Amino acid sequence: MSTRNAGLVGAAVDGSISPGDRSSSYPSDNAPSSPSVERQLLKRAAVASFIGNFVEWFDYASYGYLATIIAVVFFPKTNSTTGLLAAYGVFAISFFVRPIGGIVWGHFGDKFGRRTALSLSILIMSCSTFVIAFLPTYAQVGMLAPVLLLLVRVVQGFSASGEYAGASAFLAEYAPDGKRGVYTSIVPASTAAGLLFGSIFVAVLHAVLTTEQIQSFGWRLPFLLAAPFGLIGRYIRVRLEDTPKFTALEGSHHVARAPVTELLSAHRGRMVIAFGVTCLNAVAFYLVLSYMPTYLSTEMGMSETASFVAATISLVAYIGLIFLMGSLSDRVGRKTMLIGASILFAALTVPLFKGLVGASFATIVLIQIAFGALLTMNDGTLPCFLSEIFPTRVRYSGFAFCFNAANALFGGTAPFVATWLIGVTGNKLAPAWYLVGAAGVALIAMLASRETAREPLADD
Repeated sequence: MSTRNAGLVGAAVDGSISPGDRSSSYPSDNAPSSPSVERQLLKRAAVASFIGNFVEWFDYASYGYLATIIAVVFFPKTNSTTGLLAAYGVFAISFFVRPIGGIVWGHFGDKFGRRTALSLSILIMSCSTFVIAFLPTYAQVGMLAPVLLLLVRVVQGFSASGEYAGASAFLAEYAPDGKRGVYTSIVPASTAAGLLFGSIFVAVLHAVLTTEQIQSFGWRLPFLLAAPFGLIGRYIRVRLEDTPKFTALEGSHHVARAPVTELLSAHRGRMVIAFGVTCLNAVAFYLVLSYMPTYLSTEMGMSETASFVAATISLVAYIGLIFLMGSLSDRVGRKTMLIGASILFAALTVPLFKGLVGASFATIVLIQIAFGALLTMNDGTLPCFLSEIFPTRVRYSGFAFCFNAANALFGGTAPFVATWLIGVTGNKLAPAWYLVGAAGVALIAMLASRETAREPLADD
């Protein structure tokens, strides 16, 4: 975790808000808030958003980076490629429930409050992740093992489906106008921090344990951390007040009765744009930050330890760049940033993938940093854009459904599709062309959109 984020966590713990103590911690409608109180509330909102995403993506990183081990533990009766496809298949199937989860959590968050939804989702998410550490293996219970793994991953996927959208909407509604981009970029930064910690953890496992030890018990260790992380996140969230935007909506009795129905009837065009632009984010995120270490070790012949070290270095650069891109989106606009990211991905992805062939370790790291920089242009801007495109009454629902639908179809399946494409075509550049296609879809969506950076968040 970066020093900046660690400082935010410290600020939240030192000055946490007591439940229901609105008079001392949150300004009433008749009492204007001071700048110091607003800054304190914003810091706490940032920490609350950071923790949940960190837990979620540490789990996904652990699963993705341990995919070759999980394939052996849960699918030992297959060859290496089939086993890896099976492990990624479980990863992908767990995403199919995410659009349903997005509808449920979006409805809950738009009707009863962002804080309430986020406090409950992190509890279910961390508990289901924790359970993975205690699952029996194929050697112990046969086919029941992968079935149990799938069930737990489905529960985890459902609970996590409201996390990214809810945290982004939460921060966007707390952040001052003109700084929404930089504050909502905390959400993808927390995502990368979870991946970074997962990469470091798995790299250490490979460095200090033998392959037999990792297959025996080492793969369980990262999932054990979900319980303490989740409890910390829930503790912080339940001690927050809800966002000023939602509180005002609730006070005026203007909360949507059926957010999803309203979303589908009045905002279909915005949903199409949101889905389209998220396609690039979904494919690029999972190929660049989750699948890449496996690609380097299985297709490029790089050692697993070296591939994880390279991923770790690139993730550090990614976290630093994400705040820069979020801040830049406040200055030049969301549309400019997202169109630029789409064009650059379409133009540079294939050449960068070609550059990995026979490259030195230093070159591979530089290529991964370049991919990370391209991704931050999209990832540092997208959460704010998706928060701004929908009004407060349906913001959580619109963001959660579109984001999760795109990730279910193209994100969670990306490692599976990439592995399958290579196997079918025999072309190691197949994942690159898949990413180029996603960039084309996102470009079309953004060309049909409007600029949202210089407008206040809409309520209706």
